[in-house]
Amino acid sequence: MGQLGTWASSDELLVSGKQAPFFCLPDADMEIFDLSAALQHHQIVVLHFYPRDVMPSSLKQAIAFSERDHDFARCGAMVVGVSLDECLTHADFRDEHGIAMELLSDPEGDVCRLYHVWQERELDGVIRPAVHRSTFIIGGDGMVLHADYNVDVRDHTEKLLAQLKTLSRSSNGNPQEHRRHA
Repeated sequence: MGQLGTWASSDELLVSGKQAPFFCLPDADMEIFDLSAALQHHQIVVLHFYPRDVMPSSLKQAIAFSERDHDFARCGAMVVGVSLDECLTHADFRDEHGIAMELLSDPEGDVCRLYHVWQERELDGVIRPAVHRSTFIIGGDGMVLHADYNVDVRDHTEKLLAQLKTLSRSSNGNPQEHRRHA
């Protein structure tokens, strides 16, 4: 049985209001994804870290994101997945299952460490790198709007869409506050 190894302490975790670390990583087509450039084209980036493409829970979640791709776009959001998998593995996964979200390769775990989702697991006496399934909503200004380090695959997509709708309402303000004064 594996054990959870080292992981970030709660004071290291990113929370709402903190600056998101900017990065560049290759995607499934070996093109460079630049977070700062993506934020210039989209109001919001939903950055989802997951362990591996081959895991059933990762497939389930990737399909859920893909099925709701238009809903995320309507909220002004782009969904991006990050794992330790290589670019070609991502390409095969995307093509085989029709995955719509952009898949980024972080084989050394550098970006995973920046977002404090890197962990090490011991399995049969061997320490292996892993990624703690986590999601961040990052606003166009690069600030973390929402951080979830305890992703539940079963309802995660719906919760994210609800969070995005709440963020959209709060950024538009309360219409009653903008009444005309006579």
